[in-house]
Amino acid sequence: MVSTYRVTGMTCGHCVSAVTAEVTKIDGVTGVDVKLEAGEVDVTSDTALDSSAIQAAVEEAGFEVVS
Repeated sequence: MVSTYRVTGMTCGHCVSAVTAEVTKIDGVTGVDVKLEAGEVDVTSDTALDSSAIQAAVEEAGFEVVS
């Protein structure tokens, strides 16, 4: 299962690394693909994830999920 989130504020490779590291910590996440140019994060998981957990992880990395 893949869910896509729009994230604002990412501008460089360090941003990608920070978001990837935080989202990867969430139980059930099996993959994270940050698309810097598009401002999107694809999160792959075996089961449905709580979107608030993704939002919290992105915020912990210093960025914001937008709808």
